[in-house]
Amino acid sequence: MTVVLEGYIRVPPNEIKTLRYKLQAHIEQTLDEESCLAFEVTQDDHDPGVFHVFEKFVDEEAFNAHQARIKVSEWGAVSKNVIRFYCKRREA
Repeated sequence: MTVVLEGYIRVPPNEIKTLRYKLQAHIEQTLDEESCLAFEVTQDDHDPGVFHVFEKFVDEEAFNAHQARIKVSEWGAVSKNVIRFYCKRREA
């Protein structure tokens, strides 16, 4: 059963520039994960501090491995102060 995470993050104003600079590498590294089916992060057109997130992984184990990788990655350090608003669901 696939795992989908959908929602957004709110980035502190003084950290937007750094986060945007590191975002592309984070997206590429995630898409390179064998078990990643989809991964999109886009900045909101009206609020530069909001980034919309959509992630899809083959199963719970793959999702958990992704989360573990992030915690020790450069992205994990850069995004430590963001506020996350996510819904996680499973799809057949």
